[in-house]
Amino acid sequence: MATSGENSVAGRFDIASRAAALSFASNAVLMVLKLIIGISFGSIAVLGDGIDSAEDLFASGLAFFTVRLALQPADETHPYGHGKAESLAAMSQAALIGGGAVFIAVAATLRAFRDDTSVYVLPSLITIGIAAVVNLAVALYSRHAARVSGSIAIASDARHLMTNVVQAVAIAAGLALVAVTGKQIFDPIVALLLAGYLLWIATGIFRAAISELLDTALPEDTLALVQECLAHESHGMRGFHALRTRKSGRETYIDLHVLIDPELTVRAAHTLVEHLEADLRTTVPRAIITVHVDPDEALASGRAGAGISNSTAGAGSLQLHSHEHRPRRDGQ
Repeated sequence: MATSGENSVAGRFDIASRAAALSFASNAVLMVLKLIIGISFGSIAVLGDGIDSAEDLFASGLAFFTVRLALQPADETHPYGHGKAESLAAMSQAALIGGGAVFIAVAATLRAFRDDTSVYVLPSLITIGIAAVVNLAVALYSRHAARVSGSIAIASDARHLMTNVVQAVAIAAGLALVAVTGKQIFDPIVALLLAGYLLWIATGIFRAAISELLDTALPEDTLALVQECLAHESHGMRGFHALRTRKSGRETYIDLHVLIDPELTVRAAHTLVEHLEADLRTTVPRAIITVHVDPDEALASGRAGAGISNSTAGAGSLQLHSHEHRPRRDGQ
């Protein structure tokens, strides 16, 4: 069930939505500017960058839509929420970046074998300079928004925008070489280098998105912190097993089984679990935690064999031990 805080966030434009809207507006303006300059003044690198901005425009619109969708609370048909919509948006961005890279590579290769097109450097340089400043500002804001919201779609968009800044610097360098040497070949060479860079970025975004869609476990450093928290004896737990973690959009999920003293009452066991969940959320903020309680049969057997009464089982006996968990097979 969604809390009132979650509903209030879902009901208004949060920082991730604002970042997506800002990215969409900036990409629309830069796309028009770069396409006009690239076509009018003959720079294949600027034209390719304009095409990339057109892809950015679509990607930003998709990010805006999926961020709003991901903010919707869980419902009967989507009991785990809508977080994976952001992963799908990130995969779409990767496909767009990769497709743009292929187009730029083809156009640059064709241009490399044609020397009849002149590049007018000054208008192209001014355009690229404006694009670099705008993209840098929007990328920094989007990166901040991604950190605050945990949105993979906005994180991918921020990374994409930073690639545009790198593109602008590379294109400016290529245009400067054209101006200094008078050789037009530097323009398509820079465009080919950009195509390779875009393919590399697209691969990284795709891998991150597919990782979430396949419910890959949390990073090893985060898992180590979780396990360290679980192993602390102050929780009153005697062990744990079946620890599973995953991430869906901006939500992190932690599921596990814990072993407790079988003599505890339901109320006491519930209190222990609540304390454990609170400590886990300190380690992994905003985590959604599911804990299944198992009786520590080894402890019960030990008591029976040694004749230990409930009154003599003190806090000093709380020792964590390993517990082998065998997955249930079909038919058993």
